[in-house]
Amino acid sequence: MSETPVHLRNRRSNYDRFPSVPGGDENECTIGWPAICDRLTQTGARIFVIEASPGVHARNLEELARSLSPAAAIDVAEALKPESDIDALVAADVTDDPVFGKLTHLRLDDFFDETKLKELQRSVETAAGRVVVYGAGASLVSMQGVLVYADVSRWETTLRLRRGEFANLGASNAGDSVRARYKRAWFVDWRVADRRKKDLFDDMDFVLDLNDDPKMISADAMQRALAAAARRPFRLVPYFDPAPWGGQWMKKVCGLDESVDNFGWCFDCVPEENSLLLAFGEKRFEIPSMNLIWRHAEEVLGEAVYGRFGDEFPIRFDFLDTVEGSNLSLQVHPLTEYAHDQFGLHYTQDESYYLLDAEPDASVYLGVKQGVDREAMLRDLRDAELGESSFDAEKYVNRFPAKRHDHFLIPAGTIHCSSRCMVLEISATPYIFTFKLWDWDRPGLDGLPRPVHVDHGANVIRWERDTAYAQQRLINQVTKIAEGDGWLEERTGLHEAEFIETRRRWFTKTAPHGGHGGVSVLNLVEGEEAIVESPRGSFEPFVVHYAETFVVPAAAGTFTMRPAADGVRCGTVEAFVRTKA
Repeated sequence: MSETPVHLRNRRSNYDRFPSVPGGDENECTIGWPAICDRLTQTGARIFVIEASPGVHARNLEELARSLSPAAAIDVAEALKPESDIDALVAADVTDDPVFGKLTHLRLDDFFDETKLKELQRSVETAAGRVVVYGAGASLVSMQGVLVYADVSRWETTLRLRRGEFANLGASNAGDSVRARYKRAWFVDWRVADRRKKDLFDDMDFVLDLNDDPKMISADAMQRALAAAARRPFRLVPYFDPAPWGGQWMKKVCGLDESVDNFGWCFDCVPEENSLLLAFGEKRFEIPSMNLIWRHAEEVLGEAVYGRFGDEFPIRFDFLDTVEGSNLSLQVHPLTEYAHDQFGLHYTQDESYYLLDAEPDASVYLGVKQGVDREAMLRDLRDAELGESSFDAEKYVNRFPAKRHDHFLIPAGTIHCSSRCMVLEISATPYIFTFKLWDWDRPGLDGLPRPVHVDHGANVIRWERDTAYAQQRLINQVTKIAEGDGWLEERTGLHEAEFIETRRRWFTKTAPHGGHGGVSVLNLVEGEEAIVESPRGSFEPFVVHYAETFVVPAAAGTFTMRPAADGVRCGTVEAFVRTKA
């Protein structure tokens, strides 16, 4: 393995796995069912509506309903359409493909029988005493009284899916494969639930965090915290996951569980997946970070980026760890027009690999070899997909040596893979459309072969992106932009076909950052600790540590960074959406 960066030798970094943003006073966060029920009953309401996101345990909702001692407790699932009807409803979006579906346009009310809903509505109206309606879709029964939104993080939902703890919306398929249930949740359940949540933002009275011990805050407290976060730097809550190719670097640097064989993934800034931790004194309240983007999209993204992407966050940072591991799958991302035609996406996963660290034999596979026989390559890929032979990747694909701080640009349509290195992946955020071409004859963590998509890949490979193209246009495209006292700014990409720009800054003194008219996403790629500051005092100084990703909203304005210790050399990589010609 390569030498650990000097400032990390013989110890871990001070990487913060549970970053938080200010929420409010400690007494604003209520913990435990007895205290939560007391707080709700103090409202004096007769009707309590407990809307829930997929992944919330039914037993939690039932316990809350019982604790409120209602005259009637109504599970909205009673009004769902028959399972066979729901299966038919979602079939076109789920598809027969083992990995890919289509992002649904369905809404939550499409899953319910209108006649049954009206019966439940009459039950609420005629009940003599307190009524509790609960479950995903409860707000379709009544919008009277107190509305509580019960939520759980996307990561916790994923873990519960893997453990078989709940079925898909309107289904009894908890025993089906994890892969099938996850795909249906991704393309259908989460989309319809998110649409309903957005509709309810202005109507919520309270919010429940049901990731572990139940916690509750008022919707007003959440809105105040989100409004404050939209105008200051913040970090999302990263999560880490093993992978068939996973490595050992993140274990050491990020302080992870040493008993786990490996960690391959870390999502450190993917709002679709990550959470925000709101700090109420010593209490921490977890919410999906998309709540912030939906509520304050223009402040976070900036006018021009918001005008282009709406309330989607278009930049993602994640880690891919193959240090002391094995190769990532050989893969390619769809071209924009293909992503739109096949999956209904507006853009695709253009990306890049920035190397935080590398072993002596580290490499990145990038682009096809000069003069490649495309028909022979596709034939060999298909034979490998059928298990008839192994694929000789180095016969067809360039393998370039890689070292710390190299930056490899990977516009859609470019074949790529990393090996024996620690990648900070900087990319666009179009959900999960990656076409695996070859997975090195290995099974997934479940012991089963991981699906590959050679036919999809064949339709999008840019064959002209060959050896010469990669060397001249995709590797270390570094140009100096500006410099000053104790700092240097460089452009490192991305490719002209990609809408994301990246800048790297080296600094031993205060260095200017931002100023691009939109949101910035950054990672401290060199140095133990640095401080983010506002020249105009629009936010309190914000401390970041080595390898931490953070977001500076457009509303925060321009900002500076300086080493926490005088004279120490630090480096950042900053990504933003190009908004100027």
